[in-house]
Amino acid sequence: MTAMSSASDISPLSTHVLNTGDGLPAQRMTLSLHRLEPRITVWSLVTVGSTNEDGRCPGLISRDAFTPGMYKMRFETQQYWESLGQSSFYPYVEIIFTISDVDQKLHVPLLISRFSYSTYRGS
Repeated sequence: MTAMSSASDISPLSTHVLNTGDGLPAQRMTLSLHRLEPRITVWSLVTVGSTNEDGRCPGLISRDAFTPGMYKMRFETQQYWESLGQSSFYPYVEIIFTISDVDQKLHVPLLISRFSYSTYRGS
């Protein structure tokens, strides 16, 4: 496993997790980033981290490691809700997306409540 890059690194990939039920950033949510190895169709772990007090996870991937391909972000939602003393219908959320242009910045937000989630491609 690889540790997150420092917050000062400019990552071409970012995320922001918002707890829409409480109207707050989802702090201290564990997440992992994976890349699909196309020859063997297996996910390889790129990095693991957790959201900060603003619900963001800076330094997800370096510009050098940001290559075209299929990626997956896995958010450990059950652990997050349990840390708040609540239960959740979804034990985790996985968002799978494709990177084709490495010169673009990609933002993948996650909006969560205990019984729903939503995402979209931001910039």
